[in-house]
Parts: sequence; structure tokens; C-alpha cells
Amino acid sequence: MRAERVFDGALLRADLFKGDRRRLFVSFRQRVGAPGTFEDARPVRAYTAKGYAHLHIQSRWNDWFVNAETPALEAALRALAPRYLRAVALGFSMGGYGALRFSGVLGLAQVIAVAPQVSIAPEVVPWDPRYRVEAGGFDAVAGDLRLHGNRDLRGVVLCDPFLGMDLRHAALAQAQALFPRLRICRLAGGGHPPTRVLRQGGAFPALQAQLFHGGVDAAALIGTHRLARRCSPSYFAHMSRVAKRRGRPVLAARLEALGAAAEPVVNKG
Repeated sequence: MRAERVFDGALLRADLFKGDRRRLFVSFRQRVGAPGTFEDARPVRAYTAKGYAHLHIQSRWNDWFVNAETPALEAALRALAPRYLRAVALGFSMGGYGALRFSGVLGLAQVIAVAPQVSIAPEVVPWDPRYRVEAGGFDAVAGDLRLHGNRDLRGVVLCDPFLGMDLRHAALAQAQALFPRLRICRLAGGGHPPTRVLRQGGAFPALQAQLFHGGVDAAALIGTHRLARRCSPSYFAHMSRVAKRRGRPVLAARLEALGAAAEPVVNKG
């Protein structure tokens, strides 16, 4: 499947698959361990098979999509967005922030933001020092979700409630000043990202399907997570570590044994 390059910068890139469709799915590159190059964009067939166009946005560096080319990318997205009757997005961590940051210019209706940050600017989130060095001089104004996000955006923010900073970001994303219509989905034991349990339980397609029609059902996602965790070694390992930290060695040992017996479902998501 050939992509149309709708933005081709030195720092940012956007590729569009099946662009003649009437509905649009948007994905964002997450933070990578070895930045400095663009990846080869591939269509997410779970969406293109359902009649969606797919737009993939990526940054060369782990800069949270905020750099000198951001205004030009926004102009390209502003010109593209009116083609589509409905636009939805899914993003992980840095990609989740990207979905929130560009939700306004893209006119996103629904989003699944997986453990996103609301900012990495020290003046905004002084309690979260992660990623600041690698992101360089993050522009707090250009990255301000209050200025650039769609306040009417609906959907969910997924987080592991045992990861304090991720939960705090989720609470801020839902705050009245940002996206009051988002709902927090607490998926315990997933870590970062909290979708690891869903993948091991073979339930990641169920997460993707939440965006196909209508609204995202937070209660259904939590129920799916509960079913998937019985097949997730990561869930039991994570919860065992939590039990140890809380001084409950018997429970920790039981969870560890359950993890050793758990067999993940093979699923490419």
C-alpha cells in the first residue's frame, strides 16, 4: 500500500494511506530508544480494512512534535482535515501527547491516549523530570494543550494507577482546563504502556475496535483488561513488585507463581 507524503520536513513527517476515504485514523510515533531517523510508515490495516484513511505523523527526534517545523505541519494538517467527516486517533506516551496536541487542528472526535504526558516543560510539570534532556528546549507555549487541543475531544486516557506520574498526567489531561470530556481508564499492572496486558491477552484488537464506531466505552475497556490479565505474565510480575513494595511478601509470592503459569496469547495487535 503506497503512502502519500502530506508533509516532508527535516524534523517532522506525515504519511497518508488510502487518503480518499471519508473517515480518518491518525497515529503518532511514540518515543524511540534511538532517535535521529524517520521510520518507514506502514498502514494500520485494522483501520484501513474498516474504511478509514490512515495518517501517520512522526518526529525525527524525541521532541514531542514541538520544534521549528510544528507551525508548517499544522498548516498542512489544517488543509487536510476538511476532507474527512470523522477523525480519530490512538497514540502511546509521546504519541499520546501528539494526539492531544494536534486534536484541535485535526478536528479529532475521539482519542485513545495511552499513558500520555500533558507537557514536559518543567514549569508545567515540575514533578516529572523524565525526557527533558533528550527533548531539548521544549517550547511550553507551542506545546500548550490548552492553546492547541480540542476541548470537546472525547475518549479515554489509559494509565497504570500504580505508576504515579502517569496517573497524575492522566488526571491533568482530564482536568477542566484541558479535556473535560476524556475519561481515565485505570489498567492496573500494565506498566508503561498499560496496554501490555491487553496485548498479551490477545485483546489489543478490541482496543482498536473502540474507535471504529461511536464513542469509546471506558467500562468495556476495563472489563476487557480484567479478562486479558489472566493470560499476562507481565500483569502478575508487575503486581508482585507492587505487593513487595507494600510489605506483603505472601501475596507477592502468590502473584509471582501465577505469572509463571500464565500463558500469553500470541497476537500481533
